[in-house]
Amino acid sequence: MEDTFGRNIRYLRLSVTELCDLRCRYCMAEEGICKRGHEELCSFEELREFTAAAAALGVTKLRVTGGEPLVRRGIVELCAMLRTVPGIEELCLTTNGTRLEQLAAPLKAVGVDRLNISLDTLRPERYREITRTGELENVLRGIEAAERAGFENIKLNCVLLGGMNDDEIGDFVRLTAKKPWQVRFIELMPMGVCAAWPPERFLPAQEVLSRVPELRPAGRSGVAQLYRLPGAAGTVGLIEPMSCAFCADCTRIRITADGKLKPCLHSDAELALRGLSGAELEAAIRQGILMKPARHRMDETGVTETHRGMFAIGG
Repeated sequence: MEDTFGRNIRYLRLSVTELCDLRCRYCMAEEGICKRGHEELCSFEELREFTAAAAALGVTKLRVTGGEPLVRRGIVELCAMLRTVPGIEELCLTTNGTRLEQLAAPLKAVGVDRLNISLDTLRPERYREITRTGELENVLRGIEAAERAGFENIKLNCVLLGGMNDDEIGDFVRLTAKKPWQVRFIELMPMGVCAAWPPERFLPAQEVLSRVPELRPAGRSGVAQLYRLPGAAGTVGLIEPMSCAFCADCTRIRITADGKLKPCLHSDAELALRGLSGAELEAAIRQGILMKPARHRMDETGVTETHRGMFAIGG
């Protein structure tokens, strides 16, 4: 399933909700979002059907996202349904970790293979400041629960926020010394509420190497360039959508919680899938893949083209 630029599309990011129990300053307004009616969001059956159609066309990796996917009622049952889709070899989930203490074991039991956990600070007061509503201890207990449940290769996603959390780069890197985690530093993108933030908030991921010069190259993992401290159990990943766009290697498509296929995170192009089934649904997904642009233009324009916030796309 190739797009017009020869990229083999095999990765689907499936958003199951736009809601979140946090209000991270770079992602969502303090008052949250207008809650959609139940009928506006895809049912479990629709989400599975979309996944099955994408898998029939060659998708092998599925990532469940949000919003915060663990706030969706019945998320464990939904993951169990998605795990049964023929052709899906890897089922992953991205979460803020606040509900993992209760849900890590059930998610593992129904076949979720891997977790990405968002964590932008290791300091309790700063965590409350960035998230507006969260408690760091809940996430830390969630990570411990994920390890007890048997999740391996846990990834921690840290968005680099100049003047807000960049003084913790060394603290995050040192987590990998004894833990077999991949701590990933992600460049802040000019989307949604942070699009008008001052330039000093947007740090290049290479700043991590300047702050921790003992890091050594350790290959790649997906879109992340990997580094490792000498003798460390884990790795450090740099994800650079702004300073070093990886669009040429993009193998993913996204489906939003309201049933729109987005060929590109940063494009406003969308294709409605709800109401389609069978060959018609597969044809629509093929069409969406052919709509994938060669690359985003954020490095030129300084802003994304999509009208949706990240919480409404699925990242």
